[in-house]
Amino acid sequence: MSKWVKSGSPWIWMTGGAVSISLIAVLGLLLLIAWRGLSYFWPATVYQWELEDSAGVRSTLIGEIYDREEVPTERLIAAGQVFKQDPGEFVTRYLVKTGNREFVGLDFRWILATDIVSRSEPSDVAKLERAKNGNFYGYPIAVIENGKRLELANDVIEASLMEHIERAVALSDKALKLQKQDIGSINYEIERLRLKERGYELDGELTESLKSEFAAAKEALHQDYLVLEKELFALREQAARDSVIVRDMRGVEVELKLDAVLDVTYVNHLGLIGKFKHWFVSMGRFLWDDPREANTEGGVFPAIFGTVFMVLLMAVIVTPFGVIAAIYMHEYAKKGPITKAIRIAVINLAGVPSIVYGVFGLGFFVYMMGGSIDQLFYAEALPAPTFGSPGVIWSALTLAILTLPVVIVSTEEGLSRIPSAVRQGSLALGATKAETLWRIVIPMASPAIMTGLILAVARAAGEVAPLMLVGVVKLAPTLPLDFNFPFVHLERKFMHLGFHIYDVGFQSPNVEAARPLVYATSFLLVTVIMALNLTAISVRNHLREKYRSLEH
Repeated sequence: MSKWVKSGSPWIWMTGGAVSISLIAVLGLLLLIAWRGLSYFWPATVYQWELEDSAGVRSTLIGEIYDREEVPTERLIAAGQVFKQDPGEFVTRYLVKTGNREFVGLDFRWILATDIVSRSEPSDVAKLERAKNGNFYGYPIAVIENGKRLELANDVIEASLMEHIERAVALSDKALKLQKQDIGSINYEIERLRLKERGYELDGELTESLKSEFAAAKEALHQDYLVLEKELFALREQAARDSVIVRDMRGVEVELKLDAVLDVTYVNHLGLIGKFKHWFVSMGRFLWDDPREANTEGGVFPAIFGTVFMVLLMAVIVTPFGVIAAIYMHEYAKKGPITKAIRIAVINLAGVPSIVYGVFGLGFFVYMMGGSIDQLFYAEALPAPTFGSPGVIWSALTLAILTLPVVIVSTEEGLSRIPSAVRQGSLALGATKAETLWRIVIPMASPAIMTGLILAVARAAGEVAPLMLVGVVKLAPTLPLDFNFPFVHLERKFMHLGFHIYDVGFQSPNVEAARPLVYATSFLLVTVIMALNLTAISVRNHLREKYRSLEH
């Protein structure tokens, strides 16, 4: 036994066991997040309950079961619940998503199993997804087309309703595209003309002829705007032409305008293939649509774009600075107390709380640098800030400083592993030190540089606290990239998946609706980070194989 202990085998097994347990814990957490997140898009069965409370009042409830739990009877009695007969030690209660927000008040409602008289799964009940006020549950009984009510049988109303919804959605999308792109471009050009005219005025160069030119240009843009505005109103009017009559849980016929309806699903008569198809379509909408209803519904595409764009911009900034700093300290700086102090300071920077970097970025980058840029180059826009307010460029710079120690340390480690004989051989053959670094040392150290970049991307993509101060917002009206010159707008605020998770999970007015969305967005954030890291790892492996021959 003592010989086995001295051989070191127990420590090998303990280390392997610890790694295995850690790996299982990580995979288990990822599977939990994936299950809770991806199941959010699976079409749930819509039930109809007939309820009777302790006072004998009967009611009808339509909705989806979101959660269930066993509650001690004593707790319910203490809360004022009255039972007609002894329910036992525990009572099952269900959390039901009822929708129909404008008539019910709350999207979710708890019901007790003791109040349930009957439960059914009607095949003709529909779930209508709307742009506002959440889902609507009920029985579609008629379609109103251009003011004329069409009474349709149950077997044909679904196809007719889908046809009318697709028409309204197509017109609404066309109107939205017209508003964002064409009308947005005109508004952007009008603002640019205003700022240009203001610049001439500040410089004292605004002549009468220039005023006339600006006025003529503005008038031409205004005329184009009126034409597009007329087209926009026409599209909206056409989209709002039709509506659907739905009988809700109260037995009341409600008219819903189809320009506010995005989709209709008869969940209860979907087969397995139909449910999978609905699942994939729902995930696609989640990835590509804009958020709605205070981020509790819709998609997260602006957050995905903002996260990836900011991380890539940060990587472009931090890599050259980190590599140059590491090369200087390892290859050029003299080994002494100053270099040692700088190296210790770089290592200590990695332990500074991220919120401190956010405060520094807000004070130095946003207020000092951004304010100075506005004074020098955008004086015509003042007092409205251009770069003097939080934006994606300041977020990228703040995270670049935050992750700079990781890149420097990793690059230095890669440089130290290169044998000195390689450098001496290159210098002996007549190459200069700069040529040796550029053609021999840096290529051989490139895998280590990529390792530092991978670690930097992994940390930056998950940071939220500093971004709340230097650029991220709850809802960004426009992306940092569009079709308006100069096409890349680094001064704009942006959305981020990490902040989206925080906002939905802790700032949402509807916590129950937001809970599954938190899991879905968390799994998406992990997926994005993994995709970025796998891309960097593949590049690193390619570089490692490419320059392996230089080591021999």
